[in-house]
Amino acid sequence: MSDKVVYSSDPDWGKPGTPRQPEPVRLAFQRGAKGSGVTRVERLVMHPSHKDAMLGKLKKALGCGGTLKDGTFEFQGDHRDKLEKLLLSDGYKVKRVGGA
Repeated sequence: MSDKVVYSSDPDWGKPGTPRQPEPVRLAFQRGAKGSGVTRVERLVMHPSHKDAMLGKLKKALGCGGTLKDGTFEFQGDHRDKLEKLLLSDGYKVKRVGGA
């Protein structure tokens, strides 16, 4: 069977630079028992090797530590505003969840 796409009803299919994201990325802040809490980016559809590269890029842009746990980005501290701007500039739809 061929790997070529025969038909797609998506009007944005194949446009260069368009991320393949079926639903908005969820951006949340979660405060733990101690410390300043973590900012989480969830539901980002991407190959794991690309997630590692994006994690490094975002950590440099935010100037903080972060990790990738079960496909979810976690950054130390409250960086919701900066992350929202960075993800929107990359073409992702962002939905804030949680308070504030």
